[in-house]
Amino acid sequence: MDDARQLCASFLSKIHEQLDGSQHLISLLPANCVDWAPGRLGNWTVGILLGHLLDCMAGFCAVLYSFEKQRLAHFVNLQELPVNHRCLPDEAASRTETYRRHIDEGFALLTDTDLSRVVPTVFVKQGESLLTLLLGNLEHLINHKHQLFTCLKLLDVGVATQDLYRFRE
Repeated sequence: MDDARQLCASFLSKIHEQLDGSQHLISLLPANCVDWAPGRLGNWTVGILLGHLLDCMAGFCAVLYSFEKQRLAHFVNLQELPVNHRCLPDEAASRTETYRRHIDEGFALLTDTDLSRVVPTVFVKQGESLLTLLLGNLEHLINHKHQLFTCLKLLDVGVATQDLYRFRE
């Protein structure tokens, strides 16, 4: 492995782990559960949660685009894809793969040194490091993946800890 990309490769591996875990949980959804929501009023339906998971994944692409607008100019086309909408499991699975390909493409341009580069954002005009932004997106994805796991438990799907985490041998 190229020494200038070891951290990036490790980080991308962790993103893949979360995308794989999300895909796995999506595949366990029972038929016709898209409009189900946990008991309290105001909770998202499973379909809306799936649409929000897509938004989490799109966030990585937005950060990578802000880092390298010229070489990733085509990432702008991702903005045409709906997020935060009532999403069916098949669409969520397919779009996860679309985002994975784009995330891989963006990470292929990064070196470990780039992770400290400051990128302006909508929220912080003076900018934040690329690493901080990517970690924030990873946290966002992990939190909502866990929310999907909780929905599956409430739907009496036999999920366990190994469905949520990748155990290393």
